[in-house]
Amino acid sequence: MNKHVKITSTEPADLSRRSFLVGTAAAGLALGYSGVPGLLGADQALAAPASFDPSVWYSIGPDGLVTVTCGKADMGQHIASTMAQIICEELGASWKDMRVQLASNDPKFNDPVLGAQITGGSWSTMMNFDAMSRAGAAGRMALVDAAVAAMGVPPYFKDELVVRDSMVMHPKSKKSMSFADIVKSGKITKTFTPDELKAIKLKTPDQYTMIGVSVPQLDIPSKTNGSAKYGIDTMLPGMVYGKTVTPPVRYGATVKSVDDSEAKKVPGFIKAVILDDKTATTTGWVVAVADTYANARKAARALKISYDRGPNAELSSDSLLAEAKRLQALDESGLFFVKDGDTAAALGTAAKVLEAEYTTSINIHAPLEPMNATAQLQGDIWHLYSGNQFATRSGAIAAGAAGVDPKFVVMHQTWLGGGFGRRLDADMMVPAVQAAKAVGKPVKVIYSREDDMTMDFSRPLTFQKIKAGLDGDGKLVAMQHDVVSAWPTKRWGIPDFLTPSVDKKGALDAFTVNGADFFYSVPNHSVRAILNEMAQNATPSGQLRSVAPGWTFWAVESMVDELAHAAGQDPAQFRIALLDGKGKQDGGAQRLRNTLLTAMGMAGYGARQLPKGEGMGVACVSSQERATASWTACVAHVAVASNGEVKVKKLTVATDIGTQVHPDNVRAQVEGAALWGLSLAMYEKATLKHGAIEQTNFDSYHPLRMSQVPEVAVSVIANGEKATGVGEPAVTVVAPALGNAIFNACGARVRSLPITAEAVKAGMKA
Repeated sequence: MNKHVKITSTEPADLSRRSFLVGTAAAGLALGYSGVPGLLGADQALAAPASFDPSVWYSIGPDGLVTVTCGKADMGQHIASTMAQIICEELGASWKDMRVQLASNDPKFNDPVLGAQITGGSWSTMMNFDAMSRAGAAGRMALVDAAVAAMGVPPYFKDELVVRDSMVMHPKSKKSMSFADIVKSGKITKTFTPDELKAIKLKTPDQYTMIGVSVPQLDIPSKTNGSAKYGIDTMLPGMVYGKTVTPPVRYGATVKSVDDSEAKKVPGFIKAVILDDKTATTTGWVVAVADTYANARKAARALKISYDRGPNAELSSDSLLAEAKRLQALDESGLFFVKDGDTAAALGTAAKVLEAEYTTSINIHAPLEPMNATAQLQGDIWHLYSGNQFATRSGAIAAGAAGVDPKFVVMHQTWLGGGFGRRLDADMMVPAVQAAKAVGKPVKVIYSREDDMTMDFSRPLTFQKIKAGLDGDGKLVAMQHDVVSAWPTKRWGIPDFLTPSVDKKGALDAFTVNGADFFYSVPNHSVRAILNEMAQNATPSGQLRSVAPGWTFWAVESMVDELAHAAGQDPAQFRIALLDGKGKQDGGAQRLRNTLLTAMGMAGYGARQLPKGEGMGVACVSSQERATASWTACVAHVAVASNGEVKVKKLTVATDIGTQVHPDNVRAQVEGAALWGLSLAMYEKATLKHGAIEQTNFDSYHPLRMSQVPEVAVSVIANGEKATGVGEPAVTVVAPALGNAIFNACGARVRSLPITAEAVKAGMKA
């Protein structure tokens, strides 16, 4: 991902109602928020009349409780607690006094860096660390000034005050005041200009007392006692239910007619609504509305719908791949993401040239909580209740579905029962809004698992071709890399999310090629991003955890391994030589080199002779994007049977993330990411046939099972540098490490994901 998102978390279950201003650049509108059970809305943080609000991001009540408004979607990665922990560090509060809540789509909660509310790209901690730290520090300074006045301490003693555990203390005089008493005193008057905020001197890592500590996550109690509310838990007075009926193709169908005569026999049936989606998010959808979800499902099954299957009805995965190969072969295709040196000339004079093609399949998000949204029209205001990763865009999609200005849409954020990029898209808003509009009641729409999987905005099918050359000394002198796929970010229609090509011939979707701009020193290097319009239309794709580096590093790190073997060098040492930090590769190359060495040492790479049929393979990556990298390396240890079956014995992952806020959470994120990478590498595959996704549930789409989980060893390098992300980088490094390990185990070079026993066995014979 590349920009914006907002979120909020909640611990206390009830706060009073309040109104707040939702503004736009041109106008504002006072919107009344109804309390959502279990959810603290951003408006409610200011409910206490005597509260102190140092920042839009948190408030301190007269009871001393600090309520942090998290502007990021919390999908189980505990980002709400992370934001609270960063603020707590500089504020000097006691962790027991911290609370979290989720933000609305009020523009005041736009991301400090990205300017919108989006959660993705492993950006959240990295991009908000400084802003949250300064917000906490400003609050502490204001509390100290007020305490000086309230305690009667001479102002020149202010520097002697100590702030700790929600107390301001003067050790010499033994005077102290709690945050609660300071707030109640009403003596807090200090404010900060933007320049003054920037000038605040923050703590250095050696001064941290909260950051780097695995404190209890603030969302765990509510999630274990059942009070935490997800979108699917929303209940409103007078609410009815909608069940979507999706078309027989993924995209492009239209409804010709609907016969609801049998549906009318279902008790509680209200109406069949044909979606008229001007946002083009959906095509050919119908919603059966009834008094209960069970009745809505029965009614949906009873509807007889006639379709025009549209222009994509006969497309398949094979046709999308064939089109990708055709486009790659055209010299005029695509736009350049990287164009260093003269690749063609260098390849023409290289002593040895290698070419290889790499493919990845369509992959599905399938979060445990299926897509859902509840829509309610109150007066002129649409209220949407749903967990989403992109409140800015979700509000706009809901507005488009309703035919209103986005300022008339209020998004009530909830906890997300899994996101992984799926909830960056807002298709669930469309049936909820249009069904509610059609029946004049609040409507909750819940996708079935089949709807969720067949209508997913999936990770796109990709085709990559790499041509690389070695000189007479076995040194890499040139690499030409073409990447063909659907362009998920272009589909959003947000120009700021696109990247100008280096040859200035247009804008490309960098989220399809990030990672191909690696930190190896290669004097002649080109990367071409090519849009597969056929795939763009037939399988409108989205961002799946790790985004482009999930496929670009599969190709790059596999090819680098092939080059090492062609040069007669150890693949790890070959990489280390390329990470020399020359030219634009700067300090990132050294950090990546260190992670590779760390992973090698942990795994015992090269330290012993492995049994026949076993092998270790390495890979190292700079995910998520080059400018926001976490330096990550993996050593995979596999055993390959004579029939091609692969057993993954161990994954050893090292990652440099600069500053780690919560060590236990960081480790959990890295472990989870590595296992997701394993799942994508070995098991997950969706296919398109006759325009439709064939896999409809977990009986045909196979994520990693518990019985297939190998040992995972993790080393986190926390060196006090700027905090970077941990949610996705380890996803991207596992597949190439596995492919390279398989080659070392049995000589089979696999170039397509997922890796199958059939492909391995065929490679062994070859």
